[in-house]
Amino acid sequence: MNGDALTGQLLVAAPTLRGSTFERAVVLMLSHDDDGALGVVVNKPTEVRVGDVLPGWVPVVSEPGVVFQGGPVSLDSALGLVTVAGDDEPLGIRRVKGRLGVVDLDTPAEIVEPAVSAMRVFAGYAGWAPEQLEGEIDEGSWYVVDSEATDAFTSDADDLWESVLRRQRGLLALVSRFPADPSLN
Repeated sequence: MNGDALTGQLLVAAPTLRGSTFERAVVLMLSHDDDGALGVVVNKPTEVRVGDVLPGWVPVVSEPGVVFQGGPVSLDSALGLVTVAGDDEPLGIRRVKGRLGVVDLDTPAEIVEPAVSAMRVFAGYAGWAPEQLEGEIDEGSWYVVDSEATDAFTSDADDLWESVLRRQRGLLALVSRFPADPSLN
């Protein structure tokens, strides 16, 4: 397997994941290698304001200024995802792919702020053991698609599942019309 095969890609939950933690989830993959995979669900905002848990980061985070539920693993931990504004390697930021990076939330926010153009904070993450994710993809639980720079920072996170699928070609575009509750169809 390529050491970063899915890094930077999106996993879009298939409609068959209905009723699960990942129902209509869009996961941005932050790492994928022989040791497993890690990503964050980018379309599940919570009601918790960033200022309630990380007040120093309020001036840096993008609207809506809430913590997102990044996944079911380590919900008591926080992860900062950023878009790096320039080509430099800013202090406290580890690039994931292109301009996308993960910020060390122990770094003072005022050092990071000038280097980023967007930021989100996630509680928890999605993680898979070696070959677990590949099995889930093979069984049809996930669609793997290219990400766009704004996906993780969209102001319309609630409609991201539908909009990501709608921009795909062929049958995936049709899946975007799958009703949230098929029993109402």
